Amino acid sequence: MQMYDLIMKKKRGLALSEEEIHYLVSGYTNGEIKDYQMSAFLMAVCFQGMNEQETFALTMNMRDSGRILDLSGISGVKVDKHSTGGVGDKTTFVLLAVIASLGVPVAKMSGRGLGHTGGTIDKFDCFEGFSTELTTEEFTEKVNRHYIAVAGQSGELAPADKKMYALRDVTGTVDEISLIASSIMSKKLAAGCDAIVLDVTYGQGAFMKTKEDAEKLAALMVKIGKSAGKKMSAVITSMCEPLGYSVGNALEVIEAIEALKGNAPKDLMEVVFALGEQMLLLAGRAKERNEARKLMEEAIASGAALEKLKELVVSQGGNPACIDVPELFPTAPHQTDILSEKEGYVTDLDALAVGLASMHLGGGRAAKEDGIDLSVGVVLRKKCGDYVKKGDVLAQVHSRESHPQEVIRSIKEAYTIRTENIKKEPVIYRIICG
Repeated sequence: MQMYDLIMKKKRGLALSEEEIHYLVSGYTNGEIKDYQMSAFLMAVCFQGMNEQETFALTMNMRDSGRILDLSGISGVKVDKHSTGGVGDKTTFVLLAVIASLGVPVAKMSGRGLGHTGGTIDKFDCFEGFSTELTTEEFTEKVNRHYIAVAGQSGELAPADKKMYALRDVTGTVDEISLIASSIMSKKLAAGCDAIVLDVTYGQGAFMKTKEDAEKLAALMVKIGKSAGKKMSAVITSMCEPLGYSVGNALEVIEAIEALKGNAPKDLMEVVFALGEQMLLLAGRAKERNEARKLMEEAIASGAALEKLKELVVSQGGNPACIDVPELFPTAPHQTDILSEKEGYVTDLDALAVGLASMHLGGGRAAKEDGIDLSVGVVLRKKCGDYVKKGDVLAQVHSRESHPQEVIRSIKEAYTIRTENIKKEPVIYRIICG
C-alpha cells in the first residue's frame, strides 16, 4: 500500500477501505507518511468529501491512535458535553454544576481556548489554585465522590487528531465536515464517557455559519457516536450574537455564577436547559424533557447547583471565596463605556467581531502557545431587539490599557442599529436525538 495511491484514489472521488484508512492514520502518526503527502490527501478530501463509512473508520482509527480512558470504575452513566465553540459561551460552567448536583456523574475532559472562543479550562484558571492535572485514578475518585471532575485534555488521547489538526490549520483544510466530525468525535470517544451531548453552534460567532451545515455536522457526529456504542444527542444553537452578556474568561465566570444564583440571561439558560434535558434523559435521571427541566430549575432555586460548584472548586485545589465575593476574581484596571451614536433598535450584533475584540485585548489566543489575560473582555449592555437612545451604553470594555481605540471601534461596528426592529433569531434551532 502506497500513500500516493490513496491520494490519487481520493482525488478521483473514490472511497477508501477501512484498511486503507488504518494505514493512512497509523502511518502519519508514526511519521512514515510525510506532512506534504497528508496535506495533499486532506485537500483531496476537501474537494471530494468522505462517505459515512470512511468518516467512521477515520474517527475510530484516530481514537485508537492513543490511549482510551477506562472510566468503568465510575458508577452510573457517565455523561459529557461538547460545544463546537462560540462567543460568550459559558454554558459548560453552569451545566456541569447543575447536572452533577442531581447525582449524575459528569466526567469532563476539556481543552483551552484558541482564537476568539473561550476554553473551559481557562475559565477554571480564574480560581486560584484550581488544578486540572489529574491522573485517571484521581479523576475517577473525584467523580465517584463528588459526581464531577474537570481534567485537561491529555496529549495521550487521539494523538493522530492532534497531529492532523495542526496540519489542517496551516493548509486551509479545517472546514470539511467529515474532517471536523472525526476530529471532535475521536477525542470524545477516547475520553470514555457513556453518553455525549453535543452543542453544535451556527452563525457569525460559530465555526459553522449556516443552520444547514450545523445540522449536517450534528447528524453525522450523532451517527458516529451511536455506531461506536455511545448514547448521543445534539442541540443546534444560534451564535448569531454572543451568548449572555459577558465575553472574557473572568467576566464569563462571574456571569455563570450569577446564573447558578438564579440571575441568568434568558438566552444562556435556554441553552443550558436544552443541553441539560438531553444529559438527564441519556443518563436515565429523567423520563421526559419537562421532568428534566423541573429538576434543573429546582437545583438552581435550592442552591444545590451553586454548592456543587463550590464543592468542585475545593476538590481540585481552588479557592471558592470568589464565588461569594466576585471582586476577588482577576480584574482589568480599565473599564471604558461605548456609547451609542444612534437611536433605534439593535438589529444585529456581530458575535465574531465581539469575540475577536476580546481576543485582541488578550482574552484569547492566536496560537496555542500564547498566554492569556483572564481579566479582560467585553460586557454587553444592549443586544438584539433592545431599543437604544443616543448616548446609551452599548457595551463596556475591560482592558489593560486606557481607551483601546481599535477595540472600541470594532465593538461599535459590531452593532447595527435601525429605526425598525426585526424578529430575533431563536436560540435553539433543533434537537437531534440518537
